[in-house]
Amino acid sequence: MDETVTKSNVSPDAPRPALISVIAWFRDLMLSVLIAVLVILFLYRPVKVEGTSMMPTLFDQERLFINQFSYKFGLGDIKRGDTVVFWYPEDPTKSYIKRVIGLPGDTVEVRDGQVIVNGRKLEENYVPLEYRDDRPYPPTVIPPDDYFVLGDHRISSNDSRAWGFVPRAFIYGKAVFVFWPLDHLGSVR
Repeated sequence: MDETVTKSNVSPDAPRPALISVIAWFRDLMLSVLIAVLVILFLYRPVKVEGTSMMPTLFDQERLFINQFSYKFGLGDIKRGDTVVFWYPEDPTKSYIKRVIGLPGDTVEVRDGQVIVNGRKLEENYVPLEYRDDRPYPPTVIPPDDYFVLGDHRISSNDSRAWGFVPRAFIYGKAVFVFWPLDHLGSVR
């Protein structure tokens, strides 16, 4: 019996299949990281809640994502009930997070712990009775391009009742999703 030796069709200089897999995996990882960075920079941004003024909706030290794309490029209107992040009007180096209560042109009043917008009591199931504040706020018309915002924990909130309206240009994001701690994971209501 004759033994024959056949040469492999693979060149000794050709990359090995394992090396090709590692390169493909690394390429996919880098592409995923790039996409994540672009999404975080231009669409969603992580922020940390500092303070208790938005309890029970948001708690101190929670981490959440805000959608900064839709408000920035005018693709979404700011609506009553939105939880927004904005530059604090009295010190634009600080950010605050509050709930939009009054829109441009609305008349807002607070009487006996109840918010009244355009003559109607606002249904606020996100504010427990023990968090309501009895401080009155006189009927006030919100100027064009301004918003009236309140914290959900009215007793401990520094908000539009104290320092006035938030200009539209100062609002840069809408709170959309809590991602930390994991037991609070979910959409912001």
